[in-house]
Amino acid sequence: MDVKAAPNGVATIEDRILRITGYYGYYPGYSSQKSTSRSSVTRCKPGANCPSSHSGISRQLSPLSVTEDSSAPILELQNRGSSGVCGHRVERQNRSADDGTQTHSENSSQENRIKARCLSCTSMVLKGIWGLLIILSVSSSWVGTTQIVKITYKNFYCPFFMTWFSTNWNIMFFPVYYSGHLATAQEKQSPMKKFRECSRIFGEDGLTLKLFLKRTAPFSILWTLTNYLYLLALKKLTATDVSALFCCNKAFVFLLSWIVLKDRFMGVRIVAAIMAITGIVMMAYADNFHADSIIGVAFAVGSASTSALYKVLFKMFLGSANFGEAAHFVSTLGFFNLIFISFTPVILYFTKVEHWSSFAALPWGCLCGMAGLWLAFNILVNVGVVLTYPILISIGTVLSVPGNAAVDLLKQEVIFNVVRLAATIIICIGFLLMLLPEEWDEITLRFINSLKEKKSEEHVDDVTDPSIHLRGRGRANGTVSIPLA
Repeated sequence: MDVKAAPNGVATIEDRILRITGYYGYYPGYSSQKSTSRSSVTRCKPGANCPSSHSGISRQLSPLSVTEDSSAPILELQNRGSSGVCGHRVERQNRSADDGTQTHSENSSQENRIKARCLSCTSMVLKGIWGLLIILSVSSSWVGTTQIVKITYKNFYCPFFMTWFSTNWNIMFFPVYYSGHLATAQEKQSPMKKFRECSRIFGEDGLTLKLFLKRTAPFSILWTLTNYLYLLALKKLTATDVSALFCCNKAFVFLLSWIVLKDRFMGVRIVAAIMAITGIVMMAYADNFHADSIIGVAFAVGSASTSALYKVLFKMFLGSANFGEAAHFVSTLGFFNLIFISFTPVILYFTKVEHWSSFAALPWGCLCGMAGLWLAFNILVNVGVVLTYPILISIGTVLSVPGNAAVDLLKQEVIFNVVRLAATIIICIGFLLMLLPEEWDEITLRFINSLKEKKSEEHVDDVTDPSIHLRGRGRANGTVSIPLA
């Protein structure tokens, strides 16, 4: 049904509805054109040509091209919408792929961290096990050396010959090291190549005759003096007293390093040095300042002093050395002792200062046992620095004091009075204070602060726990908890 045109130009209700709804293909007279186009369409029989009708349709439907053009934005929007949906899908897939790679990388990094922690824990456990074994080995070898010397003195008293004989065994240090190199190293080197590599401790040019005499001579003399004075002290004092007094070398090393090497001043080590000196005086007082006691204390303190001077000079002129360089240096000391110091026991023999009837009468078993344990002690001290923590080597040395005390008590060679026991304990405490690191005060403060933080966190957790229980109880009763903004 047709409706007459309205004054505002809208012909039909359909045009008015299309105009109100804002149809894209609307234009004035759209409905009339549509009705005329419908009326002008005629049906043709199949196979018949209808040119007029086609032309009429094309001419009459030409206004619909506007509609088709105007409907193109809808198609474009639909295409854009579909392309946008596809784009969102691609972006979601990319994001999911990125999230997958991120989670995979996070998982792999977390696994790497766990593996690194496991490896570090394993290495720490292995170092601890090696440390315990080396502590026992160091203390037992030092106790064995001291006790064999005391046994040897019962039938044979030639301290310088014993010192010279045991120092000659240092020649075997480098062969022992090279045997370990052949057994453990993947890339094996020839003995001469390894010897030249380890001789760099003397300089870039290696070991020359000038350096051999210049660098080896003073250290060899200090080595011989240290051991000789230690053996002289064992004649005057018990093994427990001598081993305790020898532990004062740590305090002397600190004092010499502070004076000569300008090391950092530490109050706790000054206290340890004072404790060591106090223990020395108390040890001399333990026997009421008897002549032999004072001489024995002097010999033991002299041995500790020469040992400290040896260590300080080594650090000054040669610096730090690895295991191979230390083995090379100790073997060099053995060669120097064999070549240049062998005339001293000969002179002492002919002057009858140290005389024995025949070489067959010498206690070769005790001498070889003493020399072997002394060599083992030197090897273990250098090996322990490589395999475990250096502080454990020093703990093994100080544990020789209670070890010797136990042996002396079993042999009933010593009677511990209060003064001697107090002196031994004071010296050992001073030795342990020397082992504190330079940043011990900062480490202690950090540890105390961490304990305080843990206590505060536990207190906060205890305070927040009741509120959590109340919230859970309120939910169980059906109440709604208001989240805190």
